[in-house]
Parts: sequence; C-alpha cells; structure tokens
Amino acid sequence: MSRYEYIAPCHFGLEAILKREITDLGYEIVSVEDGRVIFAGDESAICRANMFLRTTERVLIKVAKFKAETFEELFQKTKEVPWEQFIPKDGKFWVAKATSIKSKLFSPSDIQSIMKKAMVERLKGVYKLEWFEESGNEYPVRVTFMKDEITIGIDTSGVSLHKRGYRKLISKAPITETLAAALIMLTPWNKERVLIDPFCGSGTFPIEAAMIGARIAPGLNRSFLAENWTDLIPKKAWYEAVEEANDLILHDIEMNIQGYDIDGEVIKAAKQNAEVAGVDQYIHFQKRSVSELSSPKKYGFIITNPPYGERLEEKSAMPPIYQEIGQAMKRLDTWSCYLITSYEDAEKHIGRQADRNRKIYNGMLKTYFYQFMGPKPPKR
Repeated sequence: MSRYEYIAPCHFGLEAILKREITDLGYEIVSVEDGRVIFAGDESAICRANMFLRTTERVLIKVAKFKAETFEELFQKTKEVPWEQFIPKDGKFWVAKATSIKSKLFSPSDIQSIMKKAMVERLKGVYKLEWFEESGNEYPVRVTFMKDEITIGIDTSGVSLHKRGYRKLISKAPITETLAAALIMLTPWNKERVLIDPFCGSGTFPIEAAMIGARIAPGLNRSFLAENWTDLIPKKAWYEAVEEANDLILHDIEMNIQGYDIDGEVIKAAKQNAEVAGVDQYIHFQKRSVSELSSPKKYGFIITNPPYGERLEEKSAMPPIYQEIGQAMKRLDTWSCYLITSYEDAEKHIGRQADRNRKIYNGMLKTYFYQFMGPKPPKR
C-alpha cells in the first residue's frame, strides 16, 4: 500500500466541516489551511474521498511543496519532483490552474508554461524520450502560491465534485451542491426533522438534505478522472468504493423535506433534478411564495438561499422579501431558520438579530450565513 498526502479544497470558512467529513472516513488530518484540508491515506483514499466527501471541490494528490521567488527557482525545483511516480510515458499532463496570493511570482500563464517545461525536462531524462505523444490518460496539475510557497497537486476528480450529475436544469443564481451540503451540515438538522426551503430554485438544498438523510454518496452518479489511472489505483478499489456506497444507503426511511418557489418552471426543474438524484420520493416541491409559508409541525428547519439583490435595480425589491421572511419566522416560532445571503440589511428587515453569523466566501462574493435558533424540542 502506498501512502500519499491529499489536498481537499473547500469554501473559505467551511474547513471545519470538511475536516470532520475526512475524519469520519477514517483518514488522518495533516493540516487545515485557509480554504483546504490536507489529509493522508493509501491509494484507495482517492476513490473513497471522491465518492463520499460532500463539501470538497476536488481531491488532489499532493506531490510537492516548496518556496520559489524566481522563475529559475520554480523551474529547477519543479524539475526535482519525481513526476514519473505519477505520470506514465504516454500520460497527458499540463498545469490546468495556477493561483498566486501575496507572492513574487504572480502571472498564472508564466507559472503554467515554466512548470510544464520543467516537467517535460524531468520526464525526458527518466523515460529517455525526446518527445511526448501525450495520447494516454490525463494528469492535470493544479498549483497554489501563497507567500512565495507553492503547493502542487495532481487532480484526481476531473469535473469539479460539486457537479454531482443530478442538476441538469439550473435556475437563476444557483448555490453549488458542495456549499449547500456544507451549510446543511453546519446546522443540527437531521432526517427526523422537517426541512423547508422557501426559495428552493433548482432544488439544491432539499436534494442535498435528502441525500444526506438517505446516506446517498454524492459521487455515486458520476465518474472521476482517476478511474483510468490503473497504474496508480487498482480498478478493484473503485468497485469497492461503489459497493460501500450502495451498502450505506437507507432505503425505507421517511423524510419531510419541502421546496417552494414562486416560479412554476423552476419547480418543474427542481422535481426533475430530484428524480435524477434518486430522492424525489422524499421531497415535496410546490409553487408557493414565502408569504404563504406555514406549517402545523413544530421544531422544523428553514434552510434557504433567498435573493441577494446583487444588481442595483433589484435592491429595491429586497426589503419586502426579507420582511416576509421575518413574518414567516414569527408564525413558525419554534422553528430554526438558516439563510445565506450577501444582502447587508437582511437582519434589519427580518426584524431580528441572528443568534450566529458566519462569513463565507461563495466564489469572490462575501456572504453571511445567518443562524436564527429556535427552541430545542422537548426530550421524548
């Protein structure tokens, strides 16, 4: 068994959730950094992490970390990396993404081309080749510079892991699946409790909640780039991960999850997405506005991503929406409400200060996850 270190990137502010997920899978945490968690495991960890982690964007094999302040230094140190341990003779390799923060080397395209040259030089020497056909499997490299220190990883996922394969139809301004899952996991919601998303859009929150409740692995309906790397990972490891995922699913459970939106077309799309995800039996979708939000049930959860009013002309429509959310919360006075928004005046118009508030970066957008806690249900 080989032992590797892996890099799992996530949204800034949600590292603790990802760390918990990785620990639950049984892997050792090496370090937690801004926007990523580094962990250690054998080669089967590639299969299991891709299959089961709900809150990471991708899984990378960490191949090197070093300091480089000049392009010459970057070239020489990249050339020292034992690339042949990962990339076969016919492998197709390139630096797919380079990001640089507070570093002397900051041009992504220069970093990419210099590193590719260094990789070619290294592999030419090892494989005694003058030219690489690159006709085989793909090995995209992703690098991050932080204060002149570079971390290099080879991507095992391919298409980002937030693309679970169920969201064929997308409504306006969707929230990613990985972010939705992380936010649900930040709340005390569990499958026994009612959950309503009154601004459900294409259904991401309800679908992710249903998948969490039914223990459906997020990677079950898709494929991963590293599935073809038979020289690194035995095919058997992938079959075992799929088998483990299928064994974990809870089939005969009941959940009360509801998704509402005022746009009927969007509700249709959400229903189709839930079908593809295999969770349509757990979710009730309905065309309904937030002003009609009510429930006879007690101690439920609202988890939602209301409109932000990002464009100036939408700003005037925001106060009434947030006032309606506040009124709904008054009607559902034993419920807890969690909402993510970049709208600065959310609390003011809801008419209540959040019990907790977390800053989360959704891409470049600074958003707040407002947490309004309801009372705890009485012990049975």
